[in-house]
Amino acid sequence: MSSADAATTTWHSRLELSVRRDDDGRCVVQATHVGPLRALKTLHPEGPAIAHQVLVHPPGGIVGGDRLEIALDLQAGAHAVITTPGATRFYRSAGGAGVQQVHARVADGARLEWLPLESIAHSGCLAENQARFELAASAEMIGWDLLALGLPAAGEPFAAGRFTQHLELPGVWLERGVIDSADSALLRSPLGLADRSALLTLWLAAGRALPARRVDALVDAARECVQAHAAQPVLAGVTALQQRVIVLRALAHRVEPAMALAQAVRAAWRGVAWQLPATAPRVWRT
Repeated sequence: MSSADAATTTWHSRLELSVRRDDDGRCVVQATHVGPLRALKTLHPEGPAIAHQVLVHPPGGIVGGDRLEIALDLQAGAHAVITTPGATRFYRSAGGAGVQQVHARVADGARLEWLPLESIAHSGCLAENQARFELAASAEMIGWDLLALGLPAAGEPFAAGRFTQHLELPGVWLERGVIDSADSALLRSPLGLADRSALLTLWLAAGRALPARRVDALVDAARECVQAHAAQPVLAGVTALQQRVIVLRALAHRVEPAMALAQAVRAAWRGVAWQLPATAPRVWRT
């Protein structure tokens, strides 16, 4: 779909997913939707206790006036791995903003892995990407957000438009920023994005403070992954916030090295935090 074609139609779509653990220990996903946003068949490649779910948006992108809402409800003891089959594309806007909004509630003992593939901000887009995750005291999650500004490899840089990002764990962590194509200081400066067009934020979060030894192990695991990817052109750093959130931030010239780092850290954190193997969603291999 081209930017011009995308501008002719707008969508308001809402998808609600409820994930519960039944009496046999199997994670079951129930989905309801309005509009084209859908959930594909639930898979259990790791066994019945972990549900893998792929979300699809058949129109192929988000344009000005579109609004996509995703509501996730993970009940006690559930574990869901949620991803997408391809990039989320924010196309050129002819007027209003295109909005994607994610709101997740994760109950006690539940685990969420929110792992969508990258978002692409096409030149000329007016986009808002909002995500809010509410974790009960014994809930935990791994999540990431990877933004690609334009398509520089195809000769289509982010030359016009604005992208607003909002990531929140209420009362614990809030990151909100605006990337404007006219803000050359932000885009070019070594104190800003340093001419890099791929921005990664990856986090592991808990509903209550983690033991210091566990936090140190998670930070060390992420830093080992960064060092292992040192040959690739990625700038990355890891921090721990309030003993409840470990955050990795990275900049790259292209999506691929940033995504490779994200997948490596996610795999390492799974082992350190949950003693689980690095099982990747099948859709990543298709």
